[in-house]
Amino acid sequence: MTPPSAPYTIGIDTGAATLREADHLLQALAAGLSLPGGIFGCTHLVRDGHPRVTLSLAAGAAGAETALRTARDRLAAQGYEVRDGAPDEAGRAVLYPGAGALTGTLTLAEVLTRSAIEQVTVVGTPDEPLPSTLLVTREHVRPQWQSGRLVLAAMPAAGGTLVPFEDPDPTPCCADH
Repeated sequence: MTPPSAPYTIGIDTGAATLREADHLLQALAAGLSLPGGIFGCTHLVRDGHPRVTLSLAAGAAGAETALRTARDRLAAQGYEVRDGAPDEAGRAVLYPGAGALTGTLTLAEVLTRSAIEQVTVVGTPDEPLPSTLLVTREHVRPQWQSGRLVLAAMPAAGGTLVPFEDPDPTPCCADH
């Protein structure tokens, strides 16, 4: 999904096999393309005959559309499959306004004012967390687009804090076999 106000979005199929690989590639591509602020970069799980993780870049700010059109041409020249539009409406945001400011431990009010995240939910509870609730970011905050809003899923942690639901260092399935 792209920000509702995004005038232009491109989808990039890099053949990435994992979210971690796609995250690193998305960050490297954005740095190499010198993209301006206001860009949203998301990952998308593709479950067709060839499961993989694709990317999208969306212009969320005035002037960013031109940068994305240039990025589209440069990515295509590098051999990536690039097309207009996002692969789906459930993008997992890696790059978004304010993402770099979400480090350490912050109140949910700070998360919402410092970034493009619009809501924080707690997995397993229907209740909205208090704005004063602390979030231990683990320097890995990956909200998802839900009904046109950027929403961070969090889960309870030690001392009444929350952590983002997605673990920055997940244990691979069957790691001890």
